[in-house]
Amino acid sequence: MKYSSLNFNSKNVSFSEAVIRGLAPDRGLYFPEKIPTLPPEFFENIQEYSDHEIAFKAIQPFIGDEIEEKDLKKIVEETLSFDFPLVKLSKNTASLELFHGPTLAFKDVGARFMARCLAHFNSQNKPQKVVVLVATSGDTGGAVADGFLGVPGIEVVILYPKGKVSPIQEKQLTTLGQNITALEVEGVFDDCQEMVKSAFLDPQIKQKVQLTSANSINVARWLPQMFYYFFTYKKLIEKNKKLVFSVPSGNFGNLCAGLMAREMGLPIDHFIASTNVNDAVPDYLKTGQYTPKKTIATISNAMDVGAPSNLIRIQKLFNNDFHKLGKILSGYSYTDSKTKKGLKKLHENVLYVADPHGAVAYLGLSEFLEKNPEYFGVFLETAHPIKFNDVVEKTLGIKIPVPERIVETLEKKKVSIPIKDYQELKAFLTHN
Repeated sequence: MKYSSLNFNSKNVSFSEAVIRGLAPDRGLYFPEKIPTLPPEFFENIQEYSDHEIAFKAIQPFIGDEIEEKDLKKIVEETLSFDFPLVKLSKNTASLELFHGPTLAFKDVGARFMARCLAHFNSQNKPQKVVVLVATSGDTGGAVADGFLGVPGIEVVILYPKGKVSPIQEKQLTTLGQNITALEVEGVFDDCQEMVKSAFLDPQIKQKVQLTSANSINVARWLPQMFYYFFTYKKLIEKNKKLVFSVPSGNFGNLCAGLMAREMGLPIDHFIASTNVNDAVPDYLKTGQYTPKKTIATISNAMDVGAPSNLIRIQKLFNNDFHKLGKILSGYSYTDSKTKKGLKKLHENVLYVADPHGAVAYLGLSEFLEKNPEYFGVFLETAHPIKFNDVVEKTLGIKIPVPERIVETLEKKKVSIPIKDYQELKAFLTHN
């Protein structure tokens, strides 16, 4: 499998090169040269396979012979060392809980998979120091920090917007030490992401540092998110109903992975892009015109992205056919006030405690099912509600038990380096 830049001005590369580079030299995102499909018999008999076997079959075509079968199977097993419960809430809705990993967020899967791939490639070649440079709007930073902690030959530098991540999220990415460094940026997530992209193209940095990214722009972070959708289909195949997923979306990597799984043959009928007021994509789906917007801070901060990177991959999946995309993807956006109403409705009606991102996904699913009751709907609950306990507890009037691993994290001292602009990031990378 080769990967090409979606800016179409860089040479095609292997999977390992795409992972190590993160971003193409022309600043484009890497995309597989062709989309592999799995045979219908695999989906018909999917219940006969373990989750590890399913994940291996889903990801192997994107890697080919670059990682030997036994090594790839080990990477998959180490990545998927926790469960993904599907919690039924009514006759036609369920919550897919993706927060049972080490940092209580869905991004644990992609971060752990990428860390192990990068460590594998480093061990196979002449060892070299690699710097993983990543921007986070919330959960990515903690997941990447945990996934790469202590990996030989790899340093992790995380940029996060000052005052715009939850206290628990901040502690998760600023307290690990070792090979993890957190940079606290004056600005919003889009500023952090722009700095990361600029660093990748800076010739002075390239001369001194081997950079790669662990945002969902990296193929090894993005593609493993397909696993959720395969596992859920396995649990729902006997329902014999049309299936729709509502995905809380910020940078749109998770939703794009689900659409990729569908293109591989997974029988999913529809997707919903559920966002907060950072609604560039829902607007695009309504008008056909895409206009990036200035980021607005919300209580669902991991979705505070005004210019989502992965939209270009979604467009590529549908060969830039807007009409075709519109048949498969709907988009809805919600204010903080409506998000809180979603939290209350879930708790009052079915005694379910969601986080703000899950509440947004639930609202999108509910709106879709009102007009399309023939579907069975799954909304993704992407983070443990304790990570947003200030909002959730105040909104619901309850106290959320604190998981032991979070208690330990909160007791640690925050260590971060403040930076104001790209020049300060550049100075840090070239001198440290």
